[in-house]
Amino acid sequence: MTPSGEDVPCTIPGCGELAVRSLARSEVRKAFPELSEEGRRAPLCKLHYKQWKKATRESRELERLAW
Repeated sequence: MTPSGEDVPCTIPGCGELAVRSLARSEVRKAFPELSEEGRRAPLCKLHYKQWKKATRESRELERLAW
């Protein structure tokens, strides 16, 4: 659920689940290139958030090491 309390659907085309997380659209496009470029945030359901985490694990780890 989003901070405003509204139920928002997942942004991934063909998915109708409710979003549990909202990420920067540029980050989500790394794992889901078919995602449109409109807007700044991309709400994701639990399943697609898990897929995003899996797809970007290595790049996020390298980014953390750069601190």
